[in-house]
Amino acid sequence: MRVPHLSPKAYQRVTLVATILLAMIIVTGGAVRLTDSGLGCPVGISCPARELHRVAVSSEHRFIEHANRLFTGAVSIAVILAALGSLVRVPRRRDLTWLSLGLVVGVFAQAVLGQLTVEFDLKPQFVMAHFLLSIVLLTDAIWLTWRAGQPDGDTTSRAATSRRVVAMSRALLGVAALVLATGTVVTGAGPHSGGGQRDNVARLDIPIESAARVHSAFVWLFLAMVLVTLSLVRRDRAPASVQARLTVLLVLLVAQGAIGYTQYFNDLPPLLVGFHLAGAAAVWSATVVFALGCFQRIERVPAAATAPERPALATT
Repeated sequence: MRVPHLSPKAYQRVTLVATILLAMIIVTGGAVRLTDSGLGCPVGISCPARELHRVAVSSEHRFIEHANRLFTGAVSIAVILAALGSLVRVPRRRDLTWLSLGLVVGVFAQAVLGQLTVEFDLKPQFVMAHFLLSIVLLTDAIWLTWRAGQPDGDTTSRAATSRRVVAMSRALLGVAALVLATGTVVTGAGPHSGGGQRDNVARLDIPIESAARVHSAFVWLFLAMVLVTLSLVRRDRAPASVQARLTVLLVLLVAQGAIGYTQYFNDLPPLLVGFHLAGAAAVWSATVVFALGCFQRIERVPAAATAPERPALATT
């Protein structure tokens, strides 16, 4: 039996599909919480058919949670295909194999954590960890897709812009991570527990106003850093692609901030919270893509090819 092969372009498309699905499941998982469907199904891979129709009042919640778990199955298939594809890609590359295996391990860990979240009645610490692990998986997938589009062979990484822009790109990743972490604290202290009318769903013992102020402070810091970085990339005449990625990040961040303040001053309506959740994934993705775009991979030049030629000795 002949083993199938994947071209670099075909494999990159496989990884892109996995990345898109991993971003989408962040939103569908949020929909489970925002529709109070977090306890719609018992612990297990999916809801038994009898559970979907047992109680008319809560059957919608069971259906939403069941649909999210089925979507998790689609994500798992895409991740497995990305891992298998790395083994039949021509040429095979070790970096792609390790990154794709990281996705497999992450999805398995996410499934276990999801079951624990239900088992412990949606304790906010589990919900927060569930979201942050999804962000780690999304980051891995973006990195995999990016590396899959880089040239094969003996290559090395080189900065595509100035050192200070590279330093700012790394700082942006750090502050963006703090924005996400403090955002999960706001969620843990907020009204959307995901457990419906159940009184035993715990919330963080933190005033939501205080959590929101800390989160907002980091968002404003992030925005200021993006504006400073934008000034630097223009002053240092960074490549147009680098400037374009940073501009996309700025637009997404401004839109995300507008949604955030609107939802907060309107008592956190679920639909706006859902848009804010999707925006968080989009802003983080844009930040990662910008940081990756500050580097480019180029082929190594053999030392013999770069050594200056010595003048020939005169002979008699």
